[in-house]
Amino acid sequence: MAAYLIVDTKISNPEEYETYKLQAKPIVEKFGGVYRARGGEMDVFESDLWSPTRIVIVEFPDMQTARNFVNSEEYAPVKRIRRDNAECTFLLVDGM
Repeated sequence: MAAYLIVDTKISNPEEYETYKLQAKPIVEKFGGVYRARGGEMDVFESDLWSPTRIVIVEFPDMQTARNFVNSEEYAPVKRIRRDNAECTFLLVDGM
């Protein structure tokens, strides 16, 4: 069953964040991830619990593969780039 990595990102350093995007994509793909949304236009209709900024959605084959990506040695240094240049909400959700 598919799993979805959902990330809301408030970028503080756009130039450095581009480095993150370039380095993260091949690692995501190595783990079978497919970008379904990557910072495109959005309409927020209700925001009682959360006011999203920039949404990325990545589909993985399953929860374990998504967890393996998030916790991988390959992603660790790239994750630091993200954390140094943006504030994020980063979550996994099981698909149906």
